[in-house]
Amino acid sequence: MQNTTTTITSKLPKVGVTIFSVMSALANKHQAVNLSQGFPDFECHPELIRLTHQYMQQGLNQYAPSSGILPLREKIADKIQKTYGCTVNPVDEVTVTSGATEALFAAISAVVSKGDEVIIFEPAYDSYIPAIELNGGIPVPIALEADTYQIDWQKVQQAINSNTKLIIINTPHNPSGAVLKAEDMQALEAIVAAQDIYLISDEVYEHIIFDNIAHESVLKYPTLKEKAFSISSFGKTFHNTGWKMGYAVAPPALTVEFRKIHQYLTFSVFTPAQFALADFLEQEHHYLELPQFYQERRDRFREMMQATDFRLLPCEGTYFQLASYGHLSQENDVEYAQRITQEIGVATIPTSVFYSDKIDRKVVRFCFAKKYETMEQAVDRLIKKSELLKSSV
Repeated sequence: MQNTTTTITSKLPKVGVTIFSVMSALANKHQAVNLSQGFPDFECHPELIRLTHQYMQQGLNQYAPSSGILPLREKIADKIQKTYGCTVNPVDEVTVTSGATEALFAAISAVVSKGDEVIIFEPAYDSYIPAIELNGGIPVPIALEADTYQIDWQKVQQAINSNTKLIIINTPHNPSGAVLKAEDMQALEAIVAAQDIYLISDEVYEHIIFDNIAHESVLKYPTLKEKAFSISSFGKTFHNTGWKMGYAVAPPALTVEFRKIHQYLTFSVFTPAQFALADFLEQEHHYLELPQFYQERRDRFREMMQATDFRLLPCEGTYFQLASYGHLSQENDVEYAQRITQEIGVATIPTSVFYSDKIDRKVVRFCFAKKYETMEQAVDRLIKKSELLKSSV
């Protein structure tokens, strides 16, 4: 019998296992405290679990409508009105998704075609570029300013041409913790006002923002809202990332195209949790108290880290803290992160992986969405083995 082989041509030839999986596996292998992957190590609210179980027991275990159950979409619209003073129609402007990453893929797929250019800001969440490329688009990365991680809007203006189809922003920003301010949104308005350019605003950390800074959602700006997909995450807001529950808000015409993609990605998402979240959102304090909840963790983590030799960068939002180590070692950040995981027992994420050209700024990312004892254990290891942080100066 003649042997035949089939050669697979990869659509993502440069993509391998994500750094998050790599570092978590390394943490498990070396029994390290895992401050790498961005997920809480504490439970979500017991009432949310109780409500989900309740609806499972009531038999609500079959397909939900593809766009999401209407009661949940109505609660989302109500939350947006109360939070941002913006009216959205739950029927044709809100879609419940299987997490924010699915929403990002559907939004990119809805508007990007072959040859379209998409401006992204790096360091950037790692799903943006693969989704752009799978749709034939061309990523146009603009590096955020060193240390401050702010956007140079003049560079954005210079990058725009007749092929520019989409700009993706992320605020609060992962991995830096930087937050876009009102003047940033006004600068973006000025750029896109007379342009046929769409926007995606990745706002999954919208409620994890500190020091009384206001979250500047695109939904607050009519010029931006009419061109934008705003994407949010229940997983980030309610400490249950494994449920993969999110939603996208967009004008009706964009929502039509978004839902065409969404129905063939997941069709619909976990029905009992949708009913549970609709009930849970009735109590606004569950998300209104979130900034203080995480600011206490940020402040405690930064306080503890003062006893280490890392230099901490500002953190205005998200549950990530960046730390510079260039004064300690000249190792590239991937090697450094792997070594301290193995030798010290604390796992982090190297930030060069968030750049398409792998810019190494000698910065690593810690996640402080952890129990206090988890953070204390990690920092204690960094202090006791501090000499290993400097071993390759």
